[in-house]
Amino acid sequence: MAVKQISVLLGNIPGTLSRLTNILDKEDITAKALLAASAAESSMVRMVVNDPERARMVVNDPERAAAILESFGFNYEVTPVLAAEVPLHPGGINAILNPLTKAEINIHYLYTTINRIGEETIVILGVDKIDEAREVLQRNWIHLIEDEIYSL
Repeated sequence: MAVKQISVLLGNIPGTLSRLTNILDKEDITAKALLAASAAESSMVRMVVNDPERARMVVNDPERAAAILESFGFNYEVTPVLAAEVPLHPGGINAILNPLTKAEINIHYLYTTINRIGEETIVILGVDKIDEAREVLQRNWIHLIEDEIYSL
């Protein structure tokens, strides 16, 4: 099962990212992974969030976070992504990147989780062929993180 990510389009104005995270924080929703990238007039924020109200459920997805963002007028979308542990050895990221390259799977973006000190880094991967990427990584002994990402 893919991890669900929320992508939010923000104006490239000081304070907009802070406004977004403050709104979620007030609702007890935490970003487990976050990427913010700006262009001339806008910024794209991608995040995997944890909703403690749903943490004990079999599926913890960003439904409540999405509803909150919608109520505040944010432009967002929910998309599937992969979460994979980076092996703890020199060049560990290449254990993920090389098999995907060989399978001709395009990586649109990659970012890491927050708060994983002393453990394997988890990368969030946005790819063009998610099911094929999952199979390729599993065949190459990469541990994929699924629902457990929400409880990190």
